[in-house]
Amino acid sequence: MRHFILALFLASPLAAQEVDTDLELVLLADASGSIDADELAFQRQSYAIAITDPAVVAAIENTLYGSIAVTYVEWASNQATVVGWTRIANQETANGFADALIGPPRVAYGRNAIGSALLEGKRLIEENDITGLRRVIDFSGDSMGNSYGPPITAARDEVVAANITINALPILRDGRFIGQDLEQAYADNIIGGPNSFVLPAREGPAFVEAVRRKLILEIAGQIPTRDIAALSAE
Repeated sequence: MRHFILALFLASPLAAQEVDTDLELVLLADASGSIDADELAFQRQSYAIAITDPAVVAAIENTLYGSIAVTYVEWASNQATVVGWTRIANQETANGFADALIGPPRVAYGRNAIGSALLEGKRLIEENDITGLRRVIDFSGDSMGNSYGPPITAARDEVVAANITINALPILRDGRFIGQDLEQAYADNIIGGPNSFVLPAREGPAFVEAVRRKLILEIAGQIPTRDIAALSAE
């Protein structure tokens, strides 16, 4: 798999630049009106637990360059960076990222602007001073609303055209958005690029596990098996 990824990279425009990490990863987390303060804190805590999980740290250490670069951004009608670009290469740096994630005040509010959130992820990748072997936006949300900004599919196409993959974690909430197949909607309208995938998650402990699995897959540049995807939706 490493050799395959390297071959794809050598054929890309980024090959002319000096690579300094394996992955540039934007974690785009839902902070819209459907997410209350407790749920927002739980999402941050879940990502903090997942990023420091020994299996996730081992996956990072086993990459071609031995590190990834991560930023955590919350989105609603606006987008707010909670933790800026951080290089993670071992347990200590993973712990530092997790610590920074807990505590900052909420800054993103309002209704959904998914298209704008995706383009903000693209901007953050293109304007940083990091050159990753791969570039991924990890989008999570609990609906397909898009009250502001550009259409979702137009934004997705612009991101993918920039050689950035979008993966999605639809949050399946009991009693909300009844009749909406959120997993399929995310597959049809949000994800794109090489090895892109949708990995659904339920609320509670299942959410933490889904985030952990998703990070491991993204770090390794793999897609989930049907069994993993089905288990995460249970």
